[in-house]
Amino acid sequence: MLNILKIAVRNLARFGRRTLLTSSLITLGIVGVLLFVAISGSFKSIMVGQFTDAMLGHLEVHRKGYVASIDSLPLNLNMQPAMVGKIEQVLKNTKAVEAYSERIKLGAMFSNFTETTSIRINGVDPAMEAATTPLLPGRVIEGNKEGALLKPGEILIPTVLARGMKVKVGDTIVLVATNRDGSVNGKTFVVRGILESISGPSGKDGYIHLNDARELLRMKQQEISEIAIRLTNPAQLDQATAQLKQELSGILNQDGKPVLEVHTWADLSPFASIVRMIDLLTLFIKIMMVSIVLISVMNVMVMAVYERIREIGTISAIGTPPGRILSLFLTEGLLLGLGGTALGTLISLAAIYALNIWKIKFNFGMQQAIVLSPSVAAADVVSIAAMVVIMALLASLQPAWKASRMDPVTALGHV
Repeated sequence: MLNILKIAVRNLARFGRRTLLTSSLITLGIVGVLLFVAISGSFKSIMVGQFTDAMLGHLEVHRKGYVASIDSLPLNLNMQPAMVGKIEQVLKNTKAVEAYSERIKLGAMFSNFTETTSIRINGVDPAMEAATTPLLPGRVIEGNKEGALLKPGEILIPTVLARGMKVKVGDTIVLVATNRDGSVNGKTFVVRGILESISGPSGKDGYIHLNDARELLRMKQQEISEIAIRLTNPAQLDQATAQLKQELSGILNQDGKPVLEVHTWADLSPFASIVRMIDLLTLFIKIMMVSIVLISVMNVMVMAVYERIREIGTISAIGTPPGRILSLFLTEGLLLGLGGTALGTLISLAAIYALNIWKIKFNFGMQQAIVLSPSVAAADVVSIAAMVVIMALLASLQPAWKASRMDPVTALGHV
């Protein structure tokens, strides 16, 4: 085997320019894929974190039918206190749950006493909301950032609304809302802070205290529209979702049917489509890389067999078995794949390290720029490298098989 390896290395060196070009193609393919995986993965994780940690949470629990009609924020589908108590008991006993926040969502009219517009409102418990969406306090770009997120009688409004209505921190505004019974009620609030807007419907929501929301809607009971959940490990999203669905399925209505639904952030955010698109692009990039490796290595090996027909005939005539000839050409293809893969991996890791030093920043119209931290998992590196090496070996198989089956007499007579 060692002799075959030495001969394979010598043969590759004999055609140095062709070997170099082929190895370069494989190297560029590896670099392109690993860099794309690292950068797109960092972008995806940051954007998912922006949605889950600043607005939605990883999971949300609603009554059946609520999400289907969420555009109208139906108050008749709120969860009653007894139901909320059962959900809380399940969440407290679930190890995967780090924190949860009860919310009342409603639509209201927002008035600065001269102009009026509509607004979506989240009634929240400040401490529970900050624990469930830890990036929310950081979205306050103007106003008091010390202490609790907000107090009773205070409101946080999105920057789009503040600019459009010319409302500043400390101004008094009025919210007018219609409750489930159809009666209208109004309540004055003081603007505590202005929130940086984030893409998506929830990025333009305002926040008030949970007790204020109940007072505004004249609720007689402590109803809840939804419960947002933060997981200890976001990577266990699917497992935690399945567990909670199973445990909450035991909460039934009067007809004996499950009354609750559990939704992931991906079910509620339009950004989930972009995440799927990024994953699809990653798959296409990998397919392109495999195609490059397959075509380039096969081309080199076919040319190697064609140019060395008389040489193959000679070694076959002196008694070299077909299996040894097959192994020789397969080894050459394997060395091409291994060399290009090793070099490409080293260049990729060095480039990723450099990108983390130089920092890639994107603004997207936000006050704070998003800083990418590209990284690639060891599993991705190993799987991509293995895929390239296997394809290089497979690309060498047909030319190697052809070389091993040549008739010595015919090969020696080739011109």
